[in-house]
Amino acid sequence: MAAAVGVLGGVLSLTALGGTSNAATSGNDAGTYPKPQASADRAATPEASDARIEITPKEGAYGVGINDSVKVTVSNGKLTKVTMTAVATGAEVPGTLSADGTSWKPNGLLERATRYQVAAEAKDAKSRSATGNATITTVSPANNFIGHLSPEDGSTVGVGMPVTVNFDKAISNKTAVESRIQVSSSSGQQVVGHWLNDYRLDFRPENYWQPGSIVVVTLNLNGSQKAVSFKIGRSQISTVDAKTKQMTVVRDGKTIKTIPISSGSIEHPTYNGQMVISEKFRHIRMNGATVGLTKKDGKPSYNIEAVPHAMRLTSSGTFIHGNYWGGDGVFGKVNTSHGCVGLKDVKGGGDGKQPAAWFFDHSMIGDVVIVKNSEDKTTLAPDNGLSDWNMPWGEWVAGSATG
Repeated sequence: MAAAVGVLGGVLSLTALGGTSNAATSGNDAGTYPKPQASADRAATPEASDARIEITPKEGAYGVGINDSVKVTVSNGKLTKVTMTAVATGAEVPGTLSADGTSWKPNGLLERATRYQVAAEAKDAKSRSATGNATITTVSPANNFIGHLSPEDGSTVGVGMPVTVNFDKAISNKTAVESRIQVSSSSGQQVVGHWLNDYRLDFRPENYWQPGSIVVVTLNLNGSQKAVSFKIGRSQISTVDAKTKQMTVVRDGKTIKTIPISSGSIEHPTYNGQMVISEKFRHIRMNGATVGLTKKDGKPSYNIEAVPHAMRLTSSGTFIHGNYWGGDGVFGKVNTSHGCVGLKDVKGGGDGKQPAAWFFDHSMIGDVVIVKNSEDKTTLAPDNGLSDWNMPWGEWVAGSATG
């Protein structure tokens, strides 16, 4: 197998071993789920913008063409700002906004095998703002496929962080690919790969990583080796009890804080299970329409411009985040969200003494959040975010292509 290009910014290139290309518009390859979860207390919904932004290809697309494949459009409004940047370098892609303000596209060819972030802003006729975001990756050179490796080389992560490789094409010869990727830990823990689908290969030990250990990912490519390593930080495991409406934060085996919370309502209960923080945002817009939660008139069930201290728990939209619109009668007393876990906060998130700010500042990517005693009866899929730990070890091992 002739192969490739090593790892740069979390992207690795390998020779294709069969399979068909993943359509550029297929969206997030982590899977689709019957019950989207996204935040917020229904009483908090401000008047939503009529502007609707569409980014093509959609969030998470791989194998995007380098010419005339990316476009941003808006209906019932005008675009006010669009930026497209290369994730690894921060270089901005020049683009042109149409004369009527309803569309934008890059001026020229994009780079191959490159991950880009697209951010768009628009306003409707009443000057109400709307935003849209997508992260996409362009097609690899002919006969190659791209594997996107996380976590990043040199990073420090929590004990729940799996090694994840997402490919831009379906892998038919899984044994050949998996055999060229080895993962080891200085803790001596056995690490096994598991194919969550034809595009995603994850590696993890039976139990969470040992704090302070070093994990090394070795890629055997074209007769040479490329090593990527990351460090496991302290252990932090936070348990949300949806019944008592309290979250207990345990650091290295000791309880360091108990925080009142508000989780999903009876209509939209929070998933039970082990979840892992995959992204952190000081502020993020939460729009119900992006996860299929709309009113009868088609408008979002909620549209909150700047939710503070938000950390993603699942691909389908579950976050643990600050809630500034819930009163004192909410936290620790009633579950009101559309599936997220809310912690008391202030608008803008500027008060570092608030529970949400404290938890955000004391959390890292890879930390574990466990939810129990929720009314939800579905099973949290292991490929819904970084939820690998919900699969029993025997079943995990059985999903390895190399035995």
